[in-house]
Amino acid sequence: MARPGGDVALAFARIPAEATFKEKAYTVLKEAISNLDVYGSPEPIMLDERELSDRLGVSRTPIREALAVLHQEGFVRIAPRRGIVVVRKTKREIVQMVQAWAALESMAARLITQNATDPEIATLRGLFTSFGPDHAPMTHVDEYSSANIAFHQALIRLSESDILVSMTDKIMVHVRAIRHRTIFARERAERSLRDHMAIIEALEARDTEAAEQLARDHTLRLATYVETHLDID
Repeated sequence: MARPGGDVALAFARIPAEATFKEKAYTVLKEAISNLDVYGSPEPIMLDERELSDRLGVSRTPIREALAVLHQEGFVRIAPRRGIVVVRKTKREIVQMVQAWAALESMAARLITQNATDPEIATLRGLFTSFGPDHAPMTHVDEYSSANIAFHQALIRLSESDILVSMTDKIMVHVRAIRHRTIFARERAERSLRDHMAIIEALEARDTEAAEQLARDHTLRLATYVETHLDID
């Protein structure tokens, strides 16, 4: 939730005293930033080094070092005398990131049909067992949004490809936020669920070509929707 002036309340736990070094601060801050609704407000999301230090219970040095790494990775931008801002992408950049995700996710689907176990694939169906005629996605959109994001993260993870995981890591925060924002649009949640079930059925059948194409087309539809309907500065 953004505060006046664009500041934001990040959700994280204090770092234990025995783990107060740069790597731990980096992990906690990156996770918190990845869970932000980056495009939920037109106001910039500002971070304060002193406040982060106080809330995490560590000195400002590891916070500063962690932020420097996040700056290098493109998660935040450090502007002299202006502060630290969470990076937002342009509409064109978002479309390109979603298109890249579609390519990576389609390869993940291919690898899942070849390498994942039946119980692993079954975990994907388990994400949506609560949804049905009496528990429709459009009437439980926040719940469905969480399941939707978990599904796409799981596809990458179940590929068991460290390279795919690494390649999606830096764009995850933006693709995740865009998926959350667009799922509220009329009928997109219902269409999303149908797409997901078709992908899962192809994975269960070990139909490599169908799983690959369905996963790619599903995410490319998101890119088209962003390009056509989303208003992003």
